[in-house]
Amino acid sequence: MTDPRALAVEELRELLLVEEIDTDLFRGAAAAERPGRVFGGQVIAQALAAAAKDLRKGHHAHSLHAYFMRPGDTQRPIIYRVLRDFDGGTFANRRVVAMQGGKPILNLAASFQRPEDGFSHAAPMPEVLPPEQLPEMMDILRRKSAPMPPALQERLAAFDIRPGPPGPPVVDGVGLASQYLWFRLARPIGGDPAVHRIVLAYASDFALLTTAVLPQDIKFFSPQLQAASLDHAVWFHRTPPVDDWLLYHMDSPWAGHARGFARGTIYDRTGNMIASVAQEGLCRRRDQPPSET
Repeated sequence: MTDPRALAVEELRELLLVEEIDTDLFRGAAAAERPGRVFGGQVIAQALAAAAKDLRKGHHAHSLHAYFMRPGDTQRPIIYRVLRDFDGGTFANRRVVAMQGGKPILNLAASFQRPEDGFSHAAPMPEVLPPEQLPEMMDILRRKSAPMPPALQERLAAFDIRPGPPGPPVVDGVGLASQYLWFRLARPIGGDPAVHRIVLAYASDFALLTTAVLPQDIKFFSPQLQAASLDHAVWFHRTPPVDDWLLYHMDSPWAGHARGFARGTIYDRTGNMIASVAQEGLCRRRDQPPSET
């Protein structure tokens, strides 16, 4: 009998590893989702996969910065054009334009580094409940009678996700909104470091923008909320072991002007800091007057 979780992980791998169709030109497969907007993490991960092609051996992504411009269509493939801006002895830089229908939907810049030793320090992992003491996300939603949209269920099928309790409430608009979750791939994906970084880039878009909405009297999946990523950045500090539990600790120090800003830090089970993430997104009530965005 086919293991559905293993199948979901393999489908995710096939989705994220782009096809080369010409020199520095790649095609990302369409997501196996219902019609709608492409998940931002998918476009970031596919763009990173395109940028990582044909690098000299030993160079690994250490950062990426992306701007979203238009919503992508889940029913169509995405074309990625790569610009090889720089190849140095230690660092290499690539720019990627993701396109659908001849129009850019995302611009991404990525930097790659050959490993070397250097000064080191890191903030400690926060004290949180371990994943074994937390319920699965689907169980939480069922108890709250808050069904997850079908497209999101399909998107998360390759992962085990255990959300923790939210942080202290923001009072009268003053405070730091925070939350955390543990996540891992539901089945092992293999030992290629580039693939693990690509998967982490995909997962780095999980729940991050929801942190900026926590203090508001509105649910993230409410039809009265218009939310969308505007830009996204990831710094990879280590190769992420995505086959094992990773802690994603998120906070939002600010929201205003129909935008929300959130930060995330990702740790492995032993407390090593794996990556840092930052994102700003649109957070607007739909009962406000329409605008061009």
